[in-house]
Amino acid sequence: MEKLETRIRNHDREIEKMCNFHYQGFVDSITELLKVRGEAQKLKNQVTDTNRKLQHEGKELVIAMEELKQCRLQQRNISATVDKLMLCLPVLEMYSKLRDQMKTKRHYPALKTLEHLEHTYLPQVSHYRFCKVMVDNIPKLREEIKDVSMSDLKDFLESIRKHSDKIGETAMKQAQQQRNLDNIILQQPRIGSKRKPKKDAYTIFDTEIGSTSPKSEQDSGILDVEDEEDDEEVPGAQDLVDFSPVYRCLHIYSVLGARETFENYYRKQRRKQARLVLQPPSNMHETLDGYRKYFNQIVGFFVVEDHILHTTQGLVNRAYIDELWEMALSKTIAALRTHSSYCSDPNLVLDLKNLIVLFADTLQVYGFPVNQLFDMLLEIRDQYSETLLKKWSGIFRNILDSDNYSPIPVTSEEIYKKVVGQFPFQDTELEKQPFPKKFPFSEFVPKVYNQIKEFIYACLKFSEDLHLSSTEVDDMIRKSTNLLLTRTLSSSLQNVIKRKNIGLTELVQIIINTTHLEKSCKYLEEFITNITNVLPETVHTTKLYGTTTFKDARHAAEEEIYTNLNQKIDQFLQLADYDWMTGDLGNKASDYLVDLIAFLRSTFAVFTHLPGKVAQTACMSACKHLATSLMQLLLEAEVRQLTLGALQQFNLDVRECEQFARSGPVPGFQEDTLQLAFIDLRQLLDLFLQWDWSTYLADYGQPTCKYLRVNPVTALTLLEKMKDTSRKNNMFAQFRKNERDKQKLIDTVAKQLRGLISSHHS
Repeated sequence: MEKLETRIRNHDREIEKMCNFHYQGFVDSITELLKVRGEAQKLKNQVTDTNRKLQHEGKELVIAMEELKQCRLQQRNISATVDKLMLCLPVLEMYSKLRDQMKTKRHYPALKTLEHLEHTYLPQVSHYRFCKVMVDNIPKLREEIKDVSMSDLKDFLESIRKHSDKIGETAMKQAQQQRNLDNIILQQPRIGSKRKPKKDAYTIFDTEIGSTSPKSEQDSGILDVEDEEDDEEVPGAQDLVDFSPVYRCLHIYSVLGARETFENYYRKQRRKQARLVLQPPSNMHETLDGYRKYFNQIVGFFVVEDHILHTTQGLVNRAYIDELWEMALSKTIAALRTHSSYCSDPNLVLDLKNLIVLFADTLQVYGFPVNQLFDMLLEIRDQYSETLLKKWSGIFRNILDSDNYSPIPVTSEEIYKKVVGQFPFQDTELEKQPFPKKFPFSEFVPKVYNQIKEFIYACLKFSEDLHLSSTEVDDMIRKSTNLLLTRTLSSSLQNVIKRKNIGLTELVQIIINTTHLEKSCKYLEEFITNITNVLPETVHTTKLYGTTTFKDARHAAEEEIYTNLNQKIDQFLQLADYDWMTGDLGNKASDYLVDLIAFLRSTFAVFTHLPGKVAQTACMSACKHLATSLMQLLLEAEVRQLTLGALQQFNLDVRECEQFARSGPVPGFQEDTLQLAFIDLRQLLDLFLQWDWSTYLADYGQPTCKYLRVNPVTALTLLEKMKDTSRKNNMFAQFRKNERDKQKLIDTVAKQLRGLISSHHS
């Protein structure tokens, strides 16, 4: 401490020395300082005044600066807000756009917008609450788009189901137009045709998926084509359909990763629709419109599927289409077989065939195999032939029933040429005759001939467009015509011939008619050759059986003539009234027999136009039947006794028959040929009337026997009838004295006849 104090004193002395040294200067400085203080006071006052003024004046500036500061702060906030809004606005715009697209049913663009919103815009503003709401709604929006697009697809499927017939009708019209055009080109080749080129089937209705047109987004079915200005050309079948709902739904499901689900749903629904389309209505066979609607629906279905196949990738494939077509083909053929079997109208069957051909041609254009349809048409061809045969059976029946069975009278050259134009007939002798004259045949000949030609034309119509060769067409026509001739026409002729009220005149005319029809068969052969261009000499060519048919009909008519004549003879014989116990000797033939001979003469006079053998056979048959009937009349069991007088009367009747036979009622017989029909009766009567038993018994069995045709059984039967004749018989009056000798003689002859009979049998 002492050192410190010492040091402090030392410093104080130094300070004092220093102060003493600078004192004057200090005083001067104080003096100046005092002066400066006054100035400083003034300056202070000035500064204070200036500060006051400055403060007063700067107050507004401070307020302005404060306001400026606030403005700067707001500006910064606004700028930050704008920046944030610039990030959010695109999100909101995209969301608004998404809603608009969904509202206008532009589902595929909406799905694309949703993807951009989710992956591009929302991540930039993900911390905002409204963005979180949007993110949460995205799956719901996807499901909504998915459901709405599926609803549009269902509407589309329902629409094309309802309008399949319209689509098919249009497709078949197109095919018909194309076929007509091809026929015109084949018949009249033209260079540089001005016909409009056909639109591409797969380009005119492809709808741009991203189109913003409300029309393209909302349509889901058949477009309106009623007001098209171009009426000259039928619109393409697929021009009527807007397929955009299918495309949109396919793309949407593809984007959503559910393409397989969509494909399975589409195919399942279309299979169900196919089964409905292939179910024919129960009354389809009643009208052609029923078949047409059925075919239109099937064609419409497959036109749609074919377009889907070519305009989408994998929605349907060829295997799926082929499977559907196989099912459709089998069901269609089965339905046609069932319903066509009910058709009894050949015109309806022909129209059905043309419709099936058009149906097959239409589907063939789209690449579907249709060979089975044409094979089925060959089956329907047989049914068509049957319906034709039934129809022509009625036609022939009407012709034959309405015919007068009289030769056609001709009064002028015009009528003559008309008949010759209808039926191939040439007769120089008839041509030379003056008018009026008659054709040998009746009206049913040209009518039947022309109806056969009409039948051939009807068969030819069915063979058109069946892709058959000329040989196959010729064979079909010939086989059908043979059925017409051998079954239908033959049956009609047989029915006429077998009618109960048929007369000999009608039968004679039928024979004449069938003779001329038989001659016309070669012209029918030529007619078929001309329309099929297949020569008859071609291998395997079927021959017409017309000749056989008309021969059979003629033979049936001949047999009916023979039967009819025999029935007439039987009717006359029923009038025979012999008195088998008479003793009077008659001098003329019985009245019934005279009338019978007169009838036979007039009948055989009508046979002048018949072939010679027919007339001769009829005459011979009538004489044989007459002889047989007379023999039966003589030997019948009811006649127990007869006298020689009765036998004499019977002999007169037989002589009348022999006289008729000798008169030659039908030319062409050799001498005495017709009389041989009565030889059995003649020899029997001569034996009894001449009582030449010794000759008969002696020569029996020898070829030169005088009574070769007399059977001992017949002789014995007749002898037994004369054995117990009454004694009142005048013929035996002269022998009454030796009655016993007569009876003994008869008994002896009878015994010898029995011996002959027994020896002959042994």
